[in-house]
Amino acid sequence: MCSGSPDAFELKAVRRREANGRLVVAVVAFASLLFAVAADARELKVCADPNNMPFSNAAGQGFENKIAQIIAKELDARLSYTWWAQRRGFVRNTLKAGLCDLIPGTPANLEILRATAPYYRSTYVFVTRRDSPEITSFNDPRLRTLRIGVQLIGDDGANSPPAQALGRRGIVGHLVGYPVYGDYSAPNPPARIVEAVASGEIDVAVVWGPLAGYFAAKQKTPLRITPVTPRIDGPQLPMVYDISMGVRRGDDALRGEVDAALAKHKAEIDATLARYGVPRLDIGGSADR
Repeated sequence: MCSGSPDAFELKAVRRREANGRLVVAVVAFASLLFAVAADARELKVCADPNNMPFSNAAGQGFENKIAQIIAKELDARLSYTWWAQRRGFVRNTLKAGLCDLIPGTPANLEILRATAPYYRSTYVFVTRRDSPEITSFNDPRLRTLRIGVQLIGDDGANSPPAQALGRRGIVGHLVGYPVYGDYSAPNPPARIVEAVASGEIDVAVVWGPLAGYFAAKQKTPLRITPVTPRIDGPQLPMVYDISMGVRRGDDALRGEVDAALAKHKAEIDATLARYGVPRLDIGGSADR
């Protein structure tokens, strides 16, 4: 036997339809709100090289990728990338062209952009096999008889600061050049100079520290890395560089936000650099691994 009248059942049905209608309206309104929030969400657009470990790659495995994630999270922004091979004209064709707002890993004195405060300082290093004598200085007389690998910078094969330092001493007869860019069809082309030390192709290499520290640890042959001396060769040839992030000139608002994030997360960033084997120097110039 039914416990209610037909009118009661009709009233309940009407109320159910009204409740369902209100639910549909609420769901649509909530979905619209989510869409609006997503559309208005902040985006941190970064330009980076897609094949340049340990700094960055398209899979997000480089330490600059990891630090960019830290910055984006602090800014409550979605991280996106414009990938561009880091050749000559990189800043002009990316940041200045409006393709991104931030470039990690730029020298602090690069005038074409507005640099943040440095988040690490590194140095060129000598890379040698552990079963061979350690080289610590460009003034070591043994360099005159060793096969020395040097990095060549730029599409035109310009000399790196270590190559110039060796040239100033007349140490040129046994130099072997390794382009920083290398064969871009292969993964991690800058690693070739470190691999050449491990294989015995060359006796010693002079390599930018972050690259050397990362790839030296991956070789089957035990290698050592030693910061070069002198750290400033002559009046205008530094071997030590402060590394910052870069924004467009005039974008002081973003620069200030990134500076604050770098300072707030310094311990996390330092741990990231250490995990990738980046040789760092403190403000006083002493080594900090």
